[in-house]
Amino acid sequence: MRTLLTNTTLIDCVSSAPLANASVAIGDDGRIAEIAAGGRKLDAAGAQVIDLKGAYLLPGLWDVHIHPDYLTLADAPLADQVALFGHRLMSALTESGIIGFRCAGTHSFMDVAWKRAFDAGQYVGPRLYTCGHFLTTTGGHFLTTGHALECDGPYGFVKAIREQIKHGVDHIKLNLSGGIMGPAWDRHWHSFLLDDEIRAAFAICRQREFKVMAHATNPDAVKNALKLGAHSVEHGYIMDDECIELFLKHDAWYVPTLAISHLTPQQAGNEWERAYLQQRNLAPSLCCRADAASDVHAAWFRKALNAGVKMALGSDIRPLKDAALLEMGLWVKDGATPLQTLLAATRHAAAVCGAGDDLGTVETGKLADLIVVGANPLDDINNVRQLQLVLKGGCVVSDKRSGQQR
Repeated sequence: MRTLLTNTTLIDCVSSAPLANASVAIGDDGRIAEIAAGGRKLDAAGAQVIDLKGAYLLPGLWDVHIHPDYLTLADAPLADQVALFGHRLMSALTESGIIGFRCAGTHSFMDVAWKRAFDAGQYVGPRLYTCGHFLTTTGGHFLTTGHALECDGPYGFVKAIREQIKHGVDHIKLNLSGGIMGPAWDRHWHSFLLDDEIRAAFAICRQREFKVMAHATNPDAVKNALKLGAHSVEHGYIMDDECIELFLKHDAWYVPTLAISHLTPQQAGNEWERAYLQQRNLAPSLCCRADAASDVHAAWFRKALNAGVKMALGSDIRPLKDAALLEMGLWVKDGATPLQTLLAATRHAAAVCGAGDDLGTVETGKLADLIVVGANPLDDINNVRQLQLVLKGGCVVSDKRSGQQR
């Protein structure tokens, strides 16, 4: 049955201004069939009509840098961890309107398993883009949970990449440098791969036509990733002007993950950030590392934004239902406009996943992955929290107007 959404203000993430008194018709195929604005009526014959009563209709949100909970097998059996990851993904869709995720490292290919389950319709969940493990060196970044594979030498990386491909991943995640959240020897200003290792890793990805998602946290790592053809650079805590030039030259994506350096007790600025920190209970040493990195990270975020670097929104934190919403608030805090932030979490996020032809905007012919919120997120980005409806492929999967979900 056709669905007709009426009496809405449409933020289509194509034009810069909302479209008042809009209606959107969705066909039996789950795609947007027609859009009308300015009070023009669409044919309602034979359609399920949903009156949105002036609420705001926009594309579903995305988070393009996620991990499952960092649990070891000593913390929970593998089966429990896989089930928990799926539950977190489905909750993020229905509770927060996050309709797309790009994974940045899991263990045991649990991301691939859930992608297949969602795509087959076994469960109602978000659209998932997978990488399996992230790959780093012996003594590399974030080794404790099994999400990382330690590789050494050119062939060590080539073999590990072939293993990820064999198991059905969508892209390859390479950790080229250290991070903020890690042990004392894991520092974000250190690069880990030798020249022959990084060249071999990128060479096999080019040969097999797999995009590289590059964890790069300092100028050396960022520049190496961009020169060798990274599709996206994650974090970029420390950069320089040449990094910005290379982003533009190579038309690469930047996913800044502000949450990693910004969400500490010293920096928390609203009720949602404080609630997250109370739940997360970060070690004081990690908070100190984040606080020390925050200003530099924010400065390069603003420089990249002002220079016109392509940027998409990814959080790198959990729980998944809160992560993207927190990251959106941090973008605005660091100088992005609500529109820039919303585009990063919709249109640009879909594009970085290679899904821009079908998703990320409200346009005729695109899949109807949509959310409805009660107030204008262009006035206050936190209005995306006023979730009323979530549609995936034209089907209502969460209806908070009546407190019911399906």
